[in-house]
Formats: sequence, C-alpha cells, structure tokens
Amino acid sequence: MEVPLRLYSVEIRKADTEQLVTVIEILSPVNKRAGHEAHQEYRRKRRDLLRSSVHRMEIDLLRGGERPPLEDPVPPAPYYVVLSRADRRPTVEVWPILLWDPLPVLPVPLLEPDPDAPLDLGAVVAAVYERGAYGVQIDYRQPPPPPPLSEAEQAWLEAQLRQQGLR
Repeated sequence: MEVPLRLYSVEIRKADTEQLVTVIEILSPVNKRAGHEAHQEYRRKRRDLLRSSVHRMEIDLLRGGERPPLEDPVPPAPYYVVLSRADRRPTVEVWPILLWDPLPVLPVPLLEPDPDAPLDLGAVVAAVYERGAYGVQIDYRQPPPPPPLSEAEQAWLEAQLRQQGLR
C-alpha cells in the first residue's frame, strides 16, 4: 500500500482577510531529488510563488540533493536560507551557513507597516530535535549521510562528538 507523501510549509496570512503574506518552505529530500514527482510539484509551486505578491523564504538544511537555482552564484556552504521579498524581486537575500556556524535569526517579512518578525532558526531546530527525541534515535557512531564532509567539516564534527561524549 502506498503511503501518501505529506510535505508541509508555514504560511503567514493576514488575520482579517486570510491574505497570504509569506510562505516559509523547509526543504525535504524529495524537494531536491530531480525526477521525483514531489520535486516537480515543488518547482511549480516555487515558480508560482515567485510570480506572486507573496514573500517567500526557503530553508535548506540538507547538504545533499539538487539545490533550487538562483540567478547569481552564492558562496559554497552546506546549508542555505534564501529570502525573496515580493517587492525586491528578482533580488534575494541569501544566508550561506557553514556546518559550524550558529543558525541565524532570520527576518520574516510581513505586510507594511509591520516590521519583519524574527525567526530564531537555531531555537526552532533545537526544539524540533528535543521534541522529536532525535538524540536517542540518531546513532552518532555511524558516518554522516552523503555527500561526504570536507576534512575541516569532519574534524569539526569529531571534536563536537567528543565534547558531547559521543565518541
């Protein structure tokens, strides 16, 4: 029996009219797997949102897979956050995040005259890790999933695991 694939995004809407203001997409592996039906659907949804008056934030905390295209090259990094503000397209804001970087506090655009709302990505990931009990589910003795880490990333990871008593 085929289990339906459920992908989620966060939608920020205006309270009184339900007008869609901002969409926050957290990429899943199928979003980055060319040829997968979910990848094609994701690309279509992305294109439609970029043609609309909706702000769009894409959070990519997956090292592997095909990254969604950007017009200009970005610094190499395993993780990225891309913010496309409706009123500044095609220009986007990009946060390249190295493995050892703390996750940033991100500006989530709202409607004028409201200021951006801060999203503490590090606190969100920590809460998901804790609530999902990933600390007991992940076997840190196993190598990390592909793609391979660079020498610097592997050395940093080993130091972190030793510091936490997991090596």
